[in-house]
Amino acid sequence: MNEAVSAARVAVVQFDPQVGIQHSQANLEHSLELAREAAMNGANLIVLPELANTGYLFGTRQEAFLHAELIPEGPSMQAWLDFARKHQVYLAAGLAERDGVQLFDSAVLVGPNGFIGKYRKAHLWNREKLWFTPGNLGFPVFDTPIGRIGLLICWDIWFPEVPRLLSLQGADIICSLNNWIWTPPPLFDDSGKCMASYLTMTAAHANNVFIAAANRIGEEQGERYLGCSLITGTNGWPIGKVASADEQTILYADIDLTSARSAPIWNSLNDLHRDRRVDVYESMLGYTDHPLLPR
Repeated sequence: MNEAVSAARVAVVQFDPQVGIQHSQANLEHSLELAREAAMNGANLIVLPELANTGYLFGTRQEAFLHAELIPEGPSMQAWLDFARKHQVYLAAGLAERDGVQLFDSAVLVGPNGFIGKYRKAHLWNREKLWFTPGNLGFPVFDTPIGRIGLLICWDIWFPEVPRLLSLQGADIICSLNNWIWTPPPLFDDSGKCMASYLTMTAAHANNVFIAAANRIGEEQGERYLGCSLITGTNGWPIGKVASADEQTILYADIDLTSARSAPIWNSLNDLHRDRRVDVYESMLGYTDHPLLPR
C-alpha cells in the first residue's frame, strides 16, 4: 500500500443547535465541546453544520439580524479561530453573516494560521429567502497545507453544478454544512438513509471527490431535522456508517486527501475530465468567478 501523501482524519459533527438569542452562547460552547472531542480523537479537519451557532428557523428578519455577526470579527468566529489555532486543526462552520444591511447564510474555513475564507450560500431554501441574500462570492476552493477544500451549504447539493464546479477547480474534499429538514414523505428508505444522503453520494461519485457532510438533528419551531451525516469516498460510497436521524454523534474517516486528484482516471480509456464534451458545452458551464484548474 502506498504511503498517504496528505493524510487527514476528517470528522463531521452532528448535533442540535437551537434558535434564539438565549441559546446562542450554549450553541457555540456545544460546537466547541464537540469539535474538541474530535480533535482529541485525532481529527485535523472538522465540519460543523449550517448555522451551527444560531439554530435555523428564525421567526423574523429582525431575529435573523440579532443572530448574525461579522466575518471574521464576530464572537463565534473569534472562538472558532482560537480553537483552530490552539488545536492546530482546520474547522468548517456555518453561521449567519451580517454585511451592512445584508444577511448571508455563510460557511467559514479557519485553520492553524487563522482565517482562510468564506462561502455564501447560493441556493436558498424556503423561508431563508425572506432574510438572507443569495450568495455573491461564487464557489471558491481554498488551498491549504493539507489539500484543496471546497464548501457548500445544504440545498446546494440538489444542484449538480455546485460540486462539479468545485471539483473542476481542483477540490480534494468538499465540506457540506447542512440543516436538512423534514420534507414530504417518504423521508427515509429501509436502510435509514434520506434523499440528501444519496445526493451527497452521487455528487462524490460523479465528481470523484471526497465529501464530508455534517447535518443537524432535533426539533425546532415544530420542524424536525434528518440527521444522516456522512463522509463519502471518491467512489461515492460512505466511509463507515451514515449517522442516524436523531443521534448526536461524530463520524470519522481516515483518508489521503490528495488521492482525489487521480480518482477521475477510471481506466485506460475513461478519464472523467478528459471525457467531458467541452466541444458541446463550455468547460466551466459559463462560470467565470474562478478559473478551471488544469490537470
